[in-house]
Amino acid sequence: MSTDARVVRSVAVTTADVVAAYEARERSSRPAVLRVTPPFSGRMRARLHVADGDVETDAIHIDPATLVAEGEVPAYPSPDDTEDELRADPDAPFSVERHRERHVEAVEAWREAVAEGVVDRVELPTDEGTHAVEVKRLG
Repeated sequence: MSTDARVVRSVAVTTADVVAAYEARERSSRPAVLRVTPPFSGRMRARLHVADGDVETDAIHIDPATLVAEGEVPAYPSPDDTEDELRADPDAPFSVERHRERHVEAVEAWREAVAEGVVDRVELPTDEGTHAVEVKRLG
């Protein structure tokens, strides 16, 4: 066990944590991250964390966007966009219930895109720059 993040070879993350952190950043200004806490070893687990007023530690905060392949995730669906798409569909008359259903489907499709886009490697910040590690998906 070490306080040097360069000993880390792989970081395990649940896809649910990656999706939740990414979505939290899309929907609000909450600084959701995946956090790896020392002491560091070859294999580490990154867990969902909100970095509000974090006390300075040697923990590593991984931006969830770095865990998803660039260009793999569409923009987070807004209710307004979902409504516009529904109103433009001549085969689906608008209703509040249909709008809610379509928006739920759009958000679920977005979440699936994030989960499918999780990368195999990520750069961790270290005192000397960055250090590449493997990303191991759990669940």
